[in-house]
Amino acid sequence: MRIICLSFLLFTVFACSNPAKKRTELIDYVPENTSVILRTSNLESLKSSIKNSRFLQQLDDTEGYLNLQKKLEHLPHFTPSSNIILCFSSDGNDSLQYTLITKFNQNLFKTDSLKNYIEETLTIKNRQITKSTINQNTFYSAVIDSVFFASSAQQFTTSAFNERPHNGTLKKVFGTTDNDKTASVTLTANAKSPLNSIFIEDSLSFEIFTEYFAADVELEQNEMYFNGITKATDSTKSLVNVFKSTIPQENQLQHITPGNADGFSSITFNDFKTFEKNLNQFKSKDSVTSSSLFKNISEIGVIYEGQNRAVALYSNDVIATQDALLAEQSKLDTYREVDIYSFSQPDLFANVFSPFISGTDANMYCILDYFFVFANNMETLQNIIASYQNETTLSQREYFNAITEKLSSAASFLQVGDASALKSILRKNLKDDSDFNLNSDNISAVQFIFDTNFAHVNGIISKNKARAAQHSVSEELNIKLDNDILNRPQLVKNHISGQKDIVVQDVKNNLYLISNTGKILWKKQLQGPVLGNIQQIDIYKNGRLQLIFATPNRVYVLDRNGKAVSPFPLKFNDKITQPLSVFDYDKRKNYRLLVTQGKNVLMYNVKGNIVKGFTFKSANGTIISQPKHFRIGSKDYIVLKTKDKLYILDRTGKTRVTPKNQADFSNQPLFLYNNKFTTTTENGKLFSVDTKGNTSSADLKLSENHFLQTTSKTLVTQSDNKLSIKNRTTELDFGNYSQPSIFYIYDKIYVSTTDQQAHKIYLFDSQSESIPNFPVYGNSPIELDNIDKDRNLEFVTKGESNSVLLYQIN
Repeated sequence: MRIICLSFLLFTVFACSNPAKKRTELIDYVPENTSVILRTSNLESLKSSIKNSRFLQQLDDTEGYLNLQKKLEHLPHFTPSSNIILCFSSDGNDSLQYTLITKFNQNLFKTDSLKNYIEETLTIKNRQITKSTINQNTFYSAVIDSVFFASSAQQFTTSAFNERPHNGTLKKVFGTTDNDKTASVTLTANAKSPLNSIFIEDSLSFEIFTEYFAADVELEQNEMYFNGITKATDSTKSLVNVFKSTIPQENQLQHITPGNADGFSSITFNDFKTFEKNLNQFKSKDSVTSSSLFKNISEIGVIYEGQNRAVALYSNDVIATQDALLAEQSKLDTYREVDIYSFSQPDLFANVFSPFISGTDANMYCILDYFFVFANNMETLQNIIASYQNETTLSQREYFNAITEKLSSAASFLQVGDASALKSILRKNLKDDSDFNLNSDNISAVQFIFDTNFAHVNGIISKNKARAAQHSVSEELNIKLDNDILNRPQLVKNHISGQKDIVVQDVKNNLYLISNTGKILWKKQLQGPVLGNIQQIDIYKNGRLQLIFATPNRVYVLDRNGKAVSPFPLKFNDKITQPLSVFDYDKRKNYRLLVTQGKNVLMYNVKGNIVKGFTFKSANGTIISQPKHFRIGSKDYIVLKTKDKLYILDRTGKTRVTPKNQADFSNQPLFLYNNKFTTTTENGKLFSVDTKGNTSSADLKLSENHFLQTTSKTLVTQSDNKLSIKNRTTELDFGNYSQPSIFYIYDKIYVSTTDQQAHKIYLFDSQSESIPNFPVYGNSPIELDNIDKDRNLEFVTKGESNSVLLYQIN
């Protein structure tokens, strides 16, 4: 039903094509002869996604990529507050120029700190234009009706002051894209377009296939995918319209394509006569029935193997299609009990189906169930027969099934290609003979699904992920930030998907939220470094989670999009000295926020107001650990400590338990272990207090620089290179170790520690046995969890100084 509604909506959009003349949208300022329009609502996210895309990284040494990068080197200096459009257009000399269009704001382009920056004001036809030069790259800008317009071509900026008739179709196609994606791309197919072809077949070009193309693009580290629409206004001049009045059928060619093939292309239809009539009209040929061979087929396609080609037909009536081949029964060979026959019309497929099919010269064929396969050499047919019988076709490959999750099962046109096919397509567009250094495990697919007077488009370029060996530890993501990382990466819950995302801060106090596929969702400048862990609350009690944390002078609450939730951030003149404590006493989301400042503690509610009923004001000295809340039975306990005093309070801040003895305490956290409030002393002893105030001490022989972690029943300590888990001690290599962490997942306890000197992450079970294939590379404490839909565990850590690593334990 949703597809029907969408189709009706798009039909209505394209049917009504009366462009208004008043400029009300950014698209209205796009220059003439524009062939590419890129739009994003989050320039920072787009830049980071491009930087971390493994596919685009493989192109960054090509001449075209380097030239484009040089032209746009000033782009990072812009900080738009809303949508930004980047256009590529041809000027009067057919040179490609770029234009940037966005809403003007005072902080959009700051020049104070720019080196090698020159600015001058030009007056042209009584209009003021700013000429800006950065490192010898010049652009011309103006503010027109609160819109900032900048172009590498002066003529475009001058012309931008003049309103002109809109291209109604282009504007409506552009309007089908989504603001919330990484970016959207709108293309006009013409001879000046930088996109020449997205097809394996040389006879197919983007210009003859369609007129307009618009798609939302998502860039992830190992994957790039897009979905949108394509439209051609003239049904006789664009190839996509040959599918008009036909219904896409389920593609079957993957079931006959060998797993070692370069790829395949497939076209489907429910009525061959209608399709043939449309195709002949496109080719300006008379509509004459070509051959009874095609009467009962619903799919035809080409399988690519190096320089060899095979044409495959999928028949709805095998007997009728066999009858059409009665004159072609001269047997050449038998391979694996499959007869191979000669075929006397080698140019038939190119004549009938060009430009979809060209240069096949198929002179032999075989029959495999519903498939009729034609080729120009015996080896190609034998490879297809063998893979079909051995069930090693593309449809049996995990990576193919993974990419088809983002595709429709039925498409008018479908093309799938491996790295070699992708290289061939790139060479057609970049006009570069480089090898592109593409990984051999890249796979790509694009499909067009015709619907009324336009076609849906889906496409993907993905890293072929081989199945990992059992118990292996595989690196899934390596996400590079703009600056060095300040603190350890954390995992936070995505309340929309139920999975986990990554949050991390860099040394310039930018906070990043990163998806579990490596996409940087947003980047936000904070006032200072985050203290301790970032927590999550449901401030509106509606299932939507917010991030909550403190910096030295702020308490922040950020929503899913990185926007501050009112009345936060709360500002403090005095320094906050411990991480923010968040208490939810009765699990009813009536949160209490404890802010520690030296020896003072303040309690707030989520409205940003002081909780007046909390009476504790000041400790006897500086509080040296984050205040914590525990519940034992029906009673609540708030615990905190100074160097020489442990406080155990009730909800109101009054003393609930008075320890009978005190000690010189370490800076290690407080825990509830065996129903006792537990920490360590400065001289390495375990110190515990029960609910009656009785104290006990155990000499664990810990060094001065030791760490403590517990669950309710598991005690973990680390002293120099000795890691103890439930009294079982493991001696590690000497090094500089981080605080150990305990994780309880799937009824199993894991303990981790990181040697930050040797860059090694260790992981143990509750019996102090090392998890197989550890240690692995890393530079910070880890956070371990199941972050996606499978049962494998993942963990996040710091890699190089500016990179976040995500591993999977298989």
